[in-house]
Amino acid sequence: MTQSTCSTPRLSPLNGKPILLGFDGADMSSDAGLTLLREIERKAGLAQRLANCLHDPRDPAKVQHSLCDILRFRIMMIGAGYEDGNDATALRHDPSFRIALERGPETGPALCSQPTISRMENLPDARTLIRMGREMVRFYCQSFARPPSRIVLDIDDTFDAVHGHQRLRLFNAFYDEFGFQPIVVFDGEGRLVGTLLRPARRPKGAESAAHISRLIREIARHWPKTEILLRADSHYCTPEVLGLCDTLGLRYIFGLSKNGRLAQNISALEASTAARYARTPGQKLRRFKTFSYAARSWSKSRRVIARVEVGPMGRDTRYIVTNLEGGRGKHLYEKLYSARGQAENHIKAWKAHLAADRTSCSKANANQMRLMLHGCAYWIWWKLRAACPKRSPWRRAQFDTLRLHLVKLAATIVEKKTRIIVTLPASCPRQGLLHLLFDALAPPKAA
Repeated sequence: MTQSTCSTPRLSPLNGKPILLGFDGADMSSDAGLTLLREIERKAGLAQRLANCLHDPRDPAKVQHSLCDILRFRIMMIGAGYEDGNDATALRHDPSFRIALERGPETGPALCSQPTISRMENLPDARTLIRMGREMVRFYCQSFARPPSRIVLDIDDTFDAVHGHQRLRLFNAFYDEFGFQPIVVFDGEGRLVGTLLRPARRPKGAESAAHISRLIREIARHWPKTEILLRADSHYCTPEVLGLCDTLGLRYIFGLSKNGRLAQNISALEASTAARYARTPGQKLRRFKTFSYAARSWSKSRRVIARVEVGPMGRDTRYIVTNLEGGRGKHLYEKLYSARGQAENHIKAWKAHLAADRTSCSKANANQMRLMLHGCAYWIWWKLRAACPKRSPWRRAQFDTLRLHLVKLAATIVEKKTRIIVTLPASCPRQGLLHLLFDALAPPKAA
């Protein structure tokens, strides 16, 4: 890296001593923790998986950066907190990023530029994106040591505001903005299973059923004997989705919108709960009732659980519908259905900490590609967090907290003839955790 020779900034003196600051030190990086992410990406091979789905139209004799390298650089940038492709202009010479892409920190060639990244994002067509989606599901299944007996899939959508004339954008009256409303699927442990870019409107039953069907059939190809439980909010509880669950033999627990017929079944319970609370006001009083119910559009009666709650803020009644036969209504609602709220935290990590809502390309395919790239960055961070000690607070830390403590590390990087030396500060506050993670992620010793 070329050392800077810019003039020293003027700073306020300390105890009468001038403070001299310059940018003329040795080759250093402020993202030395990328070496951790590099170990995870090497084992996962996410960039190579996506690259294998792409057709490279370039002349092989003139290619300087392979599709795999371009994808890996972009994923590493997102993981390190550089969500803007323009940041590649400065980062393409950074020694830590060069190491992450298997290049010498001093002797290796510079990484790709922002225009190269933009061309890559605009390269895939619809068929290619479908193959990439299948590859992401395949990676999800292979992330388990053995097929699980049961998994829980949380299906949700999230609003993604846009500020240009992107294709598929739509005005959403609830958010009072133009945007997208992608569908995102996580499993119960926070693993990202898939994501689909779509206009900013509530998905209809046929659309939801089609997306769920493709996803479930792809998972079933790898795990034919695994039982799948679907959890989702009330707008996924449609006749098409319920019929699909019956056809594919899926377990489900969905929210159910209120209506007059449902209210008739619990009017007595609501009244008695309100009267009981009035006698002993204070903490919220919550009661449950299970009954059979069939909407006109449903093919059969289904098990419905009503949760009636009365407290200082008044009365609140919610409903869920499920085909799970065992378990009390209280347990199914509080322990099983309410746990789907954790998916909101996964979406927040994906959007707020990894900028997955940076869908500013004009083409819809390019924005779907970006969701894939940000999904890969999510996977890398999920795996790094899973490598932290089980009983430590780091196992529950947010991605931005982990990034601040584990990646944003200053280091001097020197490339010698036979080795590369990365020197971290002696005052590095997370030395113990870093040692544990490097040991956990270390490649196997050569025989």
